Amino acid sequence: MVITFICEVLGEENNGTTIATMNVVRYLRSQGHEVHIVCPDEDKRGVEGYLVLPRIHFGPLDNYVAHNGVVLASAHGFKKNKELLALIEKSDVVHFNFASKLTLRSAKYAHAHGVACTASFHTQAENFTNHVYLMRSRFANWVIYLFLNHRLFKQVDAIHYPTQFMHDIFRRHHYTPAREYIISNGTQSIFHRQPSVRPERFKDMIVITSTGRYSNEKCQTTLLKAMKYSRYADKIQIILAGDGPMKAKLEKKGKKYCKVPPILGFYSHDELASILNYTDLYCHCSYADLEAISCLEAISVGICPILSDSRLSAVSQFAVDEKNVYRHGSAKALAKRIDYWIEHPEERKANADKYLGAGEKYNLEDMMRQMEAMYLETIALFNKKEEGR
Repeated sequence: MVITFICEVLGEENNGTTIATMNVVRYLRSQGHEVHIVCPDEDKRGVEGYLVLPRIHFGPLDNYVAHNGVVLASAHGFKKNKELLALIEKSDVVHFNFASKLTLRSAKYAHAHGVACTASFHTQAENFTNHVYLMRSRFANWVIYLFLNHRLFKQVDAIHYPTQFMHDIFRRHHYTPAREYIISNGTQSIFHRQPSVRPERFKDMIVITSTGRYSNEKCQTTLLKAMKYSRYADKIQIILAGDGPMKAKLEKKGKKYCKVPPILGFYSHDELASILNYTDLYCHCSYADLEAISCLEAISVGICPILSDSRLSAVSQFAVDEKNVYRHGSAKALAKRIDYWIEHPEERKANADKYLGAGEKYNLEDMMRQMEAMYLETIALFNKKEEGR
């Protein structure tokens, strides 16, 4: 199989979309498939298997867009880009992970040349609207889904949804005739209970860890603000594992609300697994999360979690006890849950044990095999349809 991933946004592996995309790419290559990636990342220029397109410039907003970690590929000169067109033509399937003019043109060109198209639903509307302070606007989010459907999901032959949760959200808004596959992005096997040495400086502390990109919709500020109301704030060490445009703001909020300065940083899988194994409580505060793999991986090591009950976040579905959930956006409610679990260590340990191996049924390699099967099935069905014309 020859497959081309057209990634209008790629960048570093510090966000769910890029991590999920590269996991699939690596797996397919390991299985002997020919995989190409089209993206706007200059650091990939000259790297085998990559085709780098010009980026879109936003004039005076360039710095703001770059600050949010986004570089978008341009569709300018699409019809004259012989290398791109030849790549699409030689492919058995073209896969998309974002919606833009480049997507629209590429999908139409692929179909015109007998090439199947697939797309992954990696993005909630709130991932866009949070940047323009409209995250809670139902109308604004509906418009985003309308745009995504027009530019991408109506144009492809199969859609990959990481969760039933995300499938249902999108289908409440719009319909597409494409075949639908619900396949998790997969959890890494490194996230399991294992021996881990707690740093000496944390010896007498309660360690609370939260994982995820630093962005508005992830709401890490709620956890920091909860330290205003916790009776144990002087004994709590917060670790925010991640990266993103909100880092400076979170550092500022940490100084304002926390008696013990929080630790912010991006960690390798091995480092994060070690941190999680000496963590006392795990908090996930997101307003919007379509799968929350980072949460699932974290609790799989066996940690007592405290999870947001936001209707737009998938995390509350993981809860095994009502005391593992708090009212989204309420720092006081979160502090109350934190204090409860600190004051009941035996119950906390028993609760943590219930989460051991929570992500095993979403094992990464199993999910990647399902993705491979989706591509092969889509190609076969598309070719059969073409032959019948």
